[in-house]
Amino acid sequence: MAKVLVVDDSLTELHVLTQYLHKAGHQTLTASEGQEGLETAKSEKPDLILMDVVMPGLNGFQATRKIGRDPETRHIPVVMITTKDQETDREWGLQQGARMYLVKPVSEEQLLGVIAEVLG
Repeated sequence: MAKVLVVDDSLTELHVLTQYLHKAGHQTLTASEGQEGLETAKSEKPDLILMDVVMPGLNGFQATRKIGRDPETRHIPVVMITTKDQETDREWGLQQGARMYLVKPVSEEQLLGVIAEVLG
């Protein structure tokens, strides 16, 4: 199974997403804001990153762009999971390097399906 980094400032979202991942047999790492997510991505080299957008400090768009530009992390796929559901947000997230863009709330089946597709 995959090692997945979940970056979200909501403890509730971190809990829900990590529970879905654990049930499916994935290993999880967590970070509560973008800069911490960048540092964890560099040190732990996860197979996939699930990235919130609205966070204090470095937001998810900025963090995703930095991950994609860094030679140490650019191979790691990022899936954005956010409450920002405008088409312009989705397009901007994909332009920053996200492989997929999901709008909260995300169901367990939807999350695991996207993970299978991205890591497939």
